[in-house]
Amino acid sequence: MQAVLFDLDGTLLDLDLSAFLTRYFAALETAAAPLLTGTDIDGAAFMGALRSAVGTMMEPHPGRTNREVFNERLRDLSGVDLDRDWIVFETFYSDVFPALRDTARPAQGARDVVETALGLGLRVAIATNPIFPESAIRHRLSWAGLGDLELSVVTAYEYMRACKPHGEYFLQTADLLGVAPCDCMMVGDDRALDLPAADVGMRTFYVGKDPDATADMMGTLAELTRLLPRLV
Repeated sequence: MQAVLFDLDGTLLDLDLSAFLTRYFAALETAAAPLLTGTDIDGAAFMGALRSAVGTMMEPHPGRTNREVFNERLRDLSGVDLDRDWIVFETFYSDVFPALRDTARPAQGARDVVETALGLGLRVAIATNPIFPESAIRHRLSWAGLGDLELSVVTAYEYMRACKPHGEYFLQTADLLGVAPCDCMMVGDDRALDLPAADVGMRTFYVGKDPDATADMMGTLAELTRLLPRLV
């Protein structure tokens, strides 16, 4: 094994994802309001277009980045051109997004397991679903207590060409790490999104609570910390 891919939300970061997304979308609607002035689209319609653009981004789109697909769909549905008006959202992610943390905190054992992997010479990817810009993911990494670590890859929508659970996502992440998929292990809590890494030859370690999940290994992050030296 040469590399470990760690999911972020629910794996390294303990947060109420549903509550977080509610806060996030409400704040994003407020931030986008100036772009809708003088148009026929209101905030609710814009957010509907944005959610549709996210859905399009999560479908297969070979050869195109998630950002390209998202921006095109949002522009077609709402008229908002993020290639032109990105400064509005850049300000949102730098000034507003950090305040959405609420109760988000490092998952138990998160720092230890990532530091152990790095100390063993493994390449580490933060394999979060790349539907956010890297700036937003970096903030969430800091909430997880990992913002200061030297990580090989953080999968963000600017350059990823697929989302989980599609095989292309895992293949591209392995390529960015510079290793073969069979030399990687995916660690995550989501049976549907993370465990399909096995379909491209990666080993899987499941830290979720679904009793019907099938993975190569299951346990806590603390148990994985103790296991990693033996796997290497």
